[in-house]
Amino acid sequence: MVASAPKSLSPEQEQELDEVFARANAALRIIETYDQARVDRLIQAVAWAVANRASFHRLVGMGIEESGLGDFDSRMNKRMKIRGVLRDALRSPSVGIIEEDRDRGLVKYGKPVGVIGCVVPTTNPDLTPAGNAIYAIKARDVVVFSPHPRSKNTTLETVRLMREALQAEGAPADILQCITLPSLVASQEIMRRADLVIATGGQGLVRAAYSSGTPAYGVGAGNATEFVDETADLQETARNCMLSKTSDFGSGCSADGNVLVPAGRYRAMLDALVAEGGYLADATQRAALQAVMWDDEGHRLPDTVAISPQVLAQAAGFDIPADRRFIVVEGDGIGEDRQFCKEKLTTLMAVHAYEGAFEDGVELAKRLYEIGGKGHSCGIASTDDAHIDYFARHMPVSRIMVRQPNSKANAGAFTNGMPMTSSMGCGTWGGNITSENVSLRHYLNTTWVSRVIPEDRPSDEELFGEFFDADLESVDAIAATAP
Repeated sequence: MVASAPKSLSPEQEQELDEVFARANAALRIIETYDQARVDRLIQAVAWAVANRASFHRLVGMGIEESGLGDFDSRMNKRMKIRGVLRDALRSPSVGIIEEDRDRGLVKYGKPVGVIGCVVPTTNPDLTPAGNAIYAIKARDVVVFSPHPRSKNTTLETVRLMREALQAEGAPADILQCITLPSLVASQEIMRRADLVIATGGQGLVRAAYSSGTPAYGVGAGNATEFVDETADLQETARNCMLSKTSDFGSGCSADGNVLVPAGRYRAMLDALVAEGGYLADATQRAALQAVMWDDEGHRLPDTVAISPQVLAQAAGFDIPADRRFIVVEGDGIGEDRQFCKEKLTTLMAVHAYEGAFEDGVELAKRLYEIGGKGHSCGIASTDDAHIDYFARHMPVSRIMVRQPNSKANAGAFTNGMPMTSSMGCGTWGGNITSENVSLRHYLNTTWVSRVIPEDRPSDEELFGEFFDADLESVDAIAATAP
């Protein structure tokens, strides 16, 4: 019999949280006095402590060994994301005047939000704390991290390195803290006590964040899909799909799970994916894969999340060549009872054909997102700007990547202008408060200062256009219609 999770904090957890929040508030009183130059230097120090190759190499190894999830080589590349977050943070003001609009007489001042409670996912036990720390320190906040129990030692070590960097710069180490006794109840209590919550994880966690009574930024579920039109370069598209699907063994919710292709290009797309390292499963293998990835009620099974294609195939009872980088299955329709159109979170993607015109394909894509991933991200492989515009106007997602690998682009890349982050809001589609990449501005409070400007009052003719009737606005007309 499996023991149920405790519904209250243990005395040890209660004591730890009391001490952590007391220290956090003391550190907040200090960091909120820092000027822009001071916090900029601190984020450089903290970022280098974990983004240098030796430190990140060790942290990645710890994370994979501890959690049993992920791919070492692609996780090592994530240290570039820390550099991207640092780039964005350094380029934006956060202390004093951060924005000014002289024509409207407005000046905005940046202020800390206070104590941030950050819940860390097991798939990013090192990157998530690093990115959150950079943005938080830049905004003069302090952070209490709640690690995932499955990878808590990796998160603790990441935070320890950043605390050492703060101390070396003469700043309070307690600007960043990590609890040592994590649990669901402890995470919920951190959310309750914090001034702001940033929750990256499953939908249960996000719902808990939103119901904590504390302002929160959460993320929606993903089910990234690549939409292909008649103008797409199939080999380029296949390569982007491979890069997205194989990053960290497909553990991210931005990893391509589906490819939608015109029926006339379907076989050519399958061939292109095989050429990029895909293994095309036959019907029997496909059925075996479904059996190990979902239970009879359609719930995703955790044992096949974020594993190599070889291990995934073995779990399903067959072997694939060592050079295959991901598994491809042919889609069998879009619907709640069609498991392969749902989020995979591993090294497998489904390819679906659509009949008819481009617009018919878009309608199928919209149906797919009603099944899962609404609000998150998708990609389009097209060179037709009219198609891209139509797609953007109709798709219920927050991010659309044009001819880019979704999982390497939608959270920010050095080759696009998306804000760098490890947390992506999915708007009201995904049950989130924002549809933006969560970045520096979400870690700030702002004070607006307004000065008098020359009167900006358009005439009624300008405001109401053809609906305005001068006669009805006259005193005589008003008096004539009075009771």
